Amino acid sequence: MTDLSDLPPARPWRSSALWPAAALLASLALWGYAVTHTDVSGLGDFGLVGALHPAFWAGLALLTAGFWLTLRGPYRHPAWAPAYVVGLLVMERATQAVVYPTPLYAWAWKHDAVIDHLLTAGRLQSADVVGDMAVYDQWPGFFAAQAALVKLLGVDSAAQFMAWWPLVSSLMLLLPLLLMYRTFTEDRRLVWLAVWIFSVANWVGQDYFSPQSVAFALHLGILAIVLRRYAGGTSAATSMSGKAGGPRQAVWTVLLTLLVVAVVISHQLTPGMLVVSLAVLFFARHYRDKVPLITTAVIFLAWCLTAALPFLSATMPDMLRSIGDIGGNVATGYGATPTGTGAVTTSWVARLLSASVLLLAAVGALRQPVLRHRALPLLLLALAPLPMFAASSYGSEMIFRVLMFMLPGAAFFAAAALLPQARTLTAVEAQGTRPEPRRFVWLPLLALLAGTLAFVPSYSGKDRISYFPPAEVDLVRQVIDKAPDGSLVVAADRNYPLAFADYWRVDHYWFLDDAREHVDRIVREPAATLARDMASVEAPGRAYVLFTRGQFADSEMNGLLDKGQLDRIERSVAASPLFERVAGNSAGSAYALRSGTETPEPKEADR
Repeated sequence: MTDLSDLPPARPWRSSALWPAAALLASLALWGYAVTHTDVSGLGDFGLVGALHPAFWAGLALLTAGFWLTLRGPYRHPAWAPAYVVGLLVMERATQAVVYPTPLYAWAWKHDAVIDHLLTAGRLQSADVVGDMAVYDQWPGFFAAQAALVKLLGVDSAAQFMAWWPLVSSLMLLLPLLLMYRTFTEDRRLVWLAVWIFSVANWVGQDYFSPQSVAFALHLGILAIVLRRYAGGTSAATSMSGKAGGPRQAVWTVLLTLLVVAVVISHQLTPGMLVVSLAVLFFARHYRDKVPLITTAVIFLAWCLTAALPFLSATMPDMLRSIGDIGGNVATGYGATPTGTGAVTTSWVARLLSASVLLLAAVGALRQPVLRHRALPLLLLALAPLPMFAASSYGSEMIFRVLMFMLPGAAFFAAAALLPQARTLTAVEAQGTRPEPRRFVWLPLLALLAGTLAFVPSYSGKDRISYFPPAEVDLVRQVIDKAPDGSLVVAADRNYPLAFADYWRVDHYWFLDDAREHVDRIVREPAATLARDMASVEAPGRAYVLFTRGQFADSEMNGLLDKGQLDRIERSVAASPLFERVAGNSAGSAYALRSGTETPEPKEADR
């Protein structure tokens, strides 16, 4: 499926290269100026959105307009579209790494702790040694690879490079996406517009330093190989190998097997989603070879019945109870009850962005029947994740994972909705070079611009929760460094840096994870209740309670406890003779339970 975009330009591209280069360079210059003049020391409810210098928005708008006009103009060179897409990824995914002095996301810090444990212990360990954290030893692929990278780079920890991981992981997605899309069209406009839409709609944050980021890229790589190498009929399989079977078939099968193993040993959910996707393609008769599906299912099952069996045995009852509970699996998403103008607004912007892309995908599939028929496997892959809603809540994140797995196929058809009717090469030659109606240029540009700008609040609107200033990192590090083996660190929730640091020798407890009844008891009688909760720590270990700005931001913006309640808990602990202040700075404070102190009995009403 080709159109004017695949014909040689009417004149040498060098004569029209000045303005695309100027627009791209000007966009990046505006971005560079913006990130060096953005102050993140006092983030508000809108996160990074409220802190960004206005030049950032001008640069992003200019980049989007330049990309669209380069894509749709009469004189196109194939290098400009990828250059603009890379520029987009830099502006989207590198901004936070530049403006924030420390890495974002408590979960990224948690993964750094797992890597630190692997480097310290030198081997995988079971639950009787590291407790609940043993689940990471049962899916060690990502962490083992990162531990090797830490040693190779000669750095102290992954924290020294993990801030750049969103950019790295997003760049990793480009090759599999291009391979998938080029399987179904030769129209470069459609391919690169689909990649752009995928990038701006992928706001769910799974590109951070995590096993999911790598597993997702491998997932797409496997699907790209299957669609190109194992498709039926006069498929890409024939064009890639010249004939079915033979030595090249064995080479592709070996590569496929290695990628599947890497996915299975790195992440819990992605292998299951991969099996579902391959099954949908196979039973819809869109590739003829059983090898990919059987290989993936066997490797996944073998891992579940061996290395992952301890975790699955413990969680299987809850997993079985959640099957079919679609309302519960969807409604329990993280941040499902945002509180405050900023949190509510950014949540709705993100929802509207995703809904708009899915609506455009439906329009594109209906509007271009030839493309719908030819790229039906991508449509099936976009629909395949939907049954996962009925399978599990996946730690209250299933809705985000389903959106992410739907996005590659949905972005392709959304791009088709923004382009004029696809035409064959013969039709183009017959029709000449008639200009397209203006509405096919400007209306789609406005839609693309709106989606691109909406990415920023969707992705960075809750950075007040995700960002931990250096003072907060220093405060937690002080507590961890002075805590003897067997100590306990108590906090409201786990949204602070180093929340899992040294977990093999220091226990962690977050009271907002408890039943609401116990949380209410802490709010009513903070110091005494916390002291009783912490009294079981045996010497030489000590019990610490930690208050940081990250916990307060998370609790407030997600409707857990408000600022007044949190302040009351901290004031009660600070004034209580049961505790002594052991650390503090502008980001928070830490208190230790005094040794040998008698903890009060609970009141009758609290028994």
